[in-house]
Amino acid sequence: MTLLQNWLKDRPGVPDFRQSLMYAEAMEAPDAVARLLSESARAIANVGKALAERPPSMVVTCARGSSDHAATFAKYLFETRLGWVTASAAPSVRSVYRADLHFPADVLVMAISQSGASPDLIESLRYARARGARTLAIVNTPDSPLSHVADWTILLHAGPEKSVAATKSYIASLAAIAALVHSAMAADNGAVSPSPLLKLPAALRAAQTLDWSPLTDALQYAKNMLVLGRGAGFGVAQEAALKLKETCGIHAEAFSTAELRHGPMALAATGMPMLVFRPEDAATAGVDALIADLLAGGTRPFVVGDAPVGARALPDIATDPMIAPVVQIQSFYLAVAALSCARGLNPDAPPLLKKVTETL
Repeated sequence: MTLLQNWLKDRPGVPDFRQSLMYAEAMEAPDAVARLLSESARAIANVGKALAERPPSMVVTCARGSSDHAATFAKYLFETRLGWVTASAAPSVRSVYRADLHFPADVLVMAISQSGASPDLIESLRYARARGARTLAIVNTPDSPLSHVADWTILLHAGPEKSVAATKSYIASLAAIAALVHSAMAADNGAVSPSPLLKLPAALRAAQTLDWSPLTDALQYAKNMLVLGRGAGFGVAQEAALKLKETCGIHAEAFSTAELRHGPMALAATGMPMLVFRPEDAATAGVDALIADLLAGGTRPFVVGDAPVGARALPDIATDPMIAPVVQIQSFYLAVAALSCARGLNPDAPPLLKKVTETL
């Protein structure tokens, strides 16, 4: 039983978020990651070895929605751990504008998708492969059209995801990316070191027991908010902001903590709620300095992890920085499912949305 379930007992008028598909599928994430690490181990090792032996001149990611937030996570791990310059493609450049693109030699084009059915991603990957790029699909649906146009495919093995809001497939995407990075690092170093991914299923289960009800209570009537992250955690901040929009009707925007110091810092004076995914790495000091400035200006942000004095702390699980953002988003998903119900909404059926969005 999670502590959020105890939270529900004290709020008899709130619909039971435990009955939602979003909650159920988020709770399946530890098992989904365990399946990924077992059943896709060979594929991940093969791709990691191939890329370590012939490193890409650059990586181009191609994704939308939650999968694009996973691509942000990938960018930071690829660049900080492997030195692979990584950029995000605009799929419409090929699918709509039909532009002729010139890919550098040895470029890797990587598409990430839950369904593997979006025409713009399929066309982008097909075109890149035809122009000589190496291509990788990270996809949840077996035998998907996207996997048919890729040189390599890593299946997520998250199982069917029926809620419109992606949860376990997003977590599995992050795990697949982290596992690929570790595999390439091990192949490049010529030695096998213990993978932090081995501890991820247990860390995710532990994260499901944490009490994030203060955040859920504080946001019950919120209209706007900011979600902040740094490094690999910025991809998680992007995902959290999307879920707040999608399932709760809150106009949430994600920023890097570094970018907040530019124009968006002015929003701190409005009293707008803020959520900070605090890293435990080289960026920690800078993030803590920003939190101190927010506190000095009268804003008390929610901070995931060891929050500076004065901030509102949300608990997390201490783990390797490579997988820490993955664990943090697990706790968030359960809290946001509860928040959606507390706001009188259905997290499984956001207005005007459907599970597979086939954009061109």
